[in-house]
Amino acid sequence: MNKIVLSADSTCDLGPELKARYGVSYYPFHIILEEKDYQDNVDITVKDIFDAYYDRKVLPRTAAINVGEYVDYFGGWVREGYDVIHLNLGGAISSAHQNCVLAAQELAESGGAGRVYPIDSYSLSTGIALQVIDAGEMIAAGMPAEEIAKRLEGNRRHIHASFILDTLDFMRAGGRCSTVAAVSANLLSLKPCIEVDNQDGSMHVGKKYRGNLQKVLGQYVKDKLAQYPKIKRDHLFITYSTIAPEMAERVKETVQGIAAFKEIHTTCASCTIASHCGPNTLGILFETED
Repeated sequence: MNKIVLSADSTCDLGPELKARYGVSYYPFHIILEEKDYQDNVDITVKDIFDAYYDRKVLPRTAAINVGEYVDYFGGWVREGYDVIHLNLGGAISSAHQNCVLAAQELAESGGAGRVYPIDSYSLSTGIALQVIDAGEMIAAGMPAEEIAKRLEGNRRHIHASFILDTLDFMRAGGRCSTVAAVSANLLSLKPCIEVDNQDGSMHVGKKYRGNLQKVLGQYVKDKLAQYPKIKRDHLFITYSTIAPEMAERVKETVQGIAAFKEIHTTCASCTIASHCGPNTLGILFETED
């Protein structure tokens, strides 16, 4: 029997149907709002976060899962002889992966029969989910955990994650861009595309679009799908913090008009992701062949 547990940080934004399909376990990040510590998407929602900002001008802080939490989370499985494949939020933007590695080392030294394989996704949100799906399919095929980990580390450079920001207010409020930049973008109706570098997981600003969000999202989708000639057609994610349902549906129709994917998944971002990017943020995330 292939005794492998598939696990991920709550920031993978997989959605309940896919989480159940692949038997994925989550561990939640921390959301600290008005000095109270919440668990991401467990006892706090994205709506709670945005309401706090707009009603009281309060922003949350986010905190990674610490070493002790990972040790406790993995410990039972390891003692029972299960190997654990765990996908982390990218190490360039969070300490979660480093903490997970330290926890895996501590458990290995404790003499448990199983082993934890922490994977730096080099990504965020459903860029991680794509790798979770790949891992789930490899587990189903009977592949051993060590080989799965090696393949995931080799494949992560094929994951493409980006998103359009409707407003820079949240990034400004969180100290991630200047007030001048935020005001200028708002005055010029600029919607920046934030891109995740799949070579190391860092983020940078790509193309800056001008116009209303509906127009911008359509052009962004066309640009991204035209950028890569060998897109895998198995899964594409449309992931958002909040968005009007009809706008998400138009994005899906735009994707379908360009390329035929076996499955297009529409999912909501976790509180950790949403609290940094603000409302009306939407991205498409997909994988390429090479």
